[in-house]
Amino acid sequence: MKMENKEQSTQNITWADFEKVEIRVGTIIDVKEFVGLRNAAYQVWIDFGIHGIKKSSAQITQLYLPSDIIGKQVVAVVNFPPKQISTFMSECLILGVMGENKLVTLLTPTHDVVNGQRIG
Repeated sequence: MKMENKEQSTQNITWADFEKVEIRVGTIIDVKEFVGLRNAAYQVWIDFGIHGIKKSSAQITQLYLPSDIIGKQVVAVVNFPPKQISTFMSECLILGVMGENKLVTLLTPTHDVVNGQRIG
């Protein structure tokens, strides 16, 4: 196991800080290649149940094909303000583990859960 150096460590937050972050589960319902970007990415649409469908830009093209992830449940932060990425408005942040060579492995539940459920 590789140890992180001090520059990579994080600051402590309070429980109140953590409660502000809405992390929810949703199912990917559509994926399109995001052409024209410097770093390869997908445009992803995620169904968060009663919280609606949100869009995200995700740099996950090295490990996943669109057909691999349609229907997959993912974990995302849903209360960031929308962010313009080129011609696309990203409305949430899909969470993943940043591995070697910046390859991102998606965080997913081990069992199907109801879309929109909050992580806590």
